[in-house]
Amino acid sequence: MKRESPSSKKQNMKKAAALAYDHVGAPRIVAKGEGYMAKKIIELAEEQGIPVQNDDTLVEALMQVEMSKEIPPELYQAVAEVLAFIYRLDKMKGTKKDTP
Repeated sequence: MKRESPSSKKQNMKKAAALAYDHVGAPRIVAKGEGYMAKKIIELAEEQGIPVQNDDTLVEALMQVEMSKEIPPELYQAVAEVLAFIYRLDKMKGTKKDTP
């Protein structure tokens, strides 16, 4: 039986970050967590019909941002791509008429 070291378990732990964007300033971190908390964040998003995107590099960067704080300028491009994807999904579903 193969056993993982504590450090490899930590590296493989699921992470999640949730953003809110109200068109004022930059998007803000409204939730983030690892392991069980990440699972709950994802479950709640899916239950609410909020799109979930899997991007390990981006989530690692978002985990460094303090709760309720705006994302830093170096993450604008990556987050803009995620938001554009979500707006396209909404438009295809007919749930959103305008884009930012």
